[in-house]
Amino acid sequence: MSASTQCRVIAAGDALLAPAITRRLIAEFARRPHPGQSPAATLEGVTDREREVLTLIGRGLSNPELAQALHITMATTKTHVSRLLAKLGARDRAQLVIAAYETGLIQPG
Repeated sequence: MSASTQCRVIAAGDALLAPAITRRLIAEFARRPHPGQSPAATLEGVTDREREVLTLIGRGLSNPELAQALHITMATTKTHVSRLLAKLGARDRAQLVIAAYETGLIQPG
């Protein structure tokens, strides 16, 4: 943005933030859980192992990658994923990824 454009923006009463500041601000807000939502309440009834699976799902691992990372069989992997879907009321893996972010198990960036 040119200096004259910046002056016009400021003269019009609008704020001017450096792109680096804007990115940091957005990242900070994305990192915070939604008001009134606590990870403990959202993940109530989820076992430690299921939290581990949910974290890896949030990082984008497929079932074969989960099985390999956790040293478990595919059948056990599918059981964990199915139980997470049921316990969290999620209809698919995409919603599990969202839950991982919203509960703070995964941080953006």
